[in-house]
Amino acid sequence: MVGPLPRIRFPASFPPMPDKPSRPVVHIEYPDWVDSVVDWNRAYVSDEDRMRLAIDVARENVLRGTGGPFGAAVFEAESGRAVSVGMNSVVRLNNCALHGEMVAFMMAQQRVRSFTLNAPGLPEHHLYTSCEPCAMCLGATLWSGVRRVVYGAAREDASLLNFEEGPVFPESYAYLEARGIQIERNLLRDDARAVLELYRARSGKIYNG
Repeated sequence: MVGPLPRIRFPASFPPMPDKPSRPVVHIEYPDWVDSVVDWNRAYVSDEDRMRLAIDVARENVLRGTGGPFGAAVFEAESGRAVSVGMNSVVRLNNCALHGEMVAFMMAQQRVRSFTLNAPGLPEHHLYTSCEPCAMCLGATLWSGVRRVVYGAAREDASLLNFEEGPVFPESYAYLEARGIQIERNLLRDDARAVLELYRARSGKIYNG
């Protein structure tokens, strides 16, 4: 008679897989502090106001120990209403896809109940992100439905912390621009870069895989 399968002993921080396969559920939610940073009722009128919110989200994520030094926000372009924010949640939620921009896209689409922010009847949406998008987030921008991307710190700023930003080329941006997505670079770069330096000073985890 064949006995039970042997168990592999894992470190305490990495629990063993269950013997019986389960159907995993991915649950994404904001950390508790979000409503203290975002004013959902105000109009964020200028580009600077909107970028400051993305940077504030990134900074709070570092100070609260809930994730990496990257924040993003999706706004209605004309009204300035904040539809969603996103903060890097890779380590907090054990999911490599949960960069700040990805969380912002997911939350915005849930809020407007559409898989694209460019659906008929919806206002135009713009993404503001505290740092230049990585390859994954830049690719997702194409399908997100946003019509404009504004970023603060540049990829070389993130690379100084040894974050891997992936294969992003001038052609990557040209591809998006050819499809009507505007790109604005280096807005409040020094402020955004300061959050990266804060993360470095606090010995934040580098989670490249």
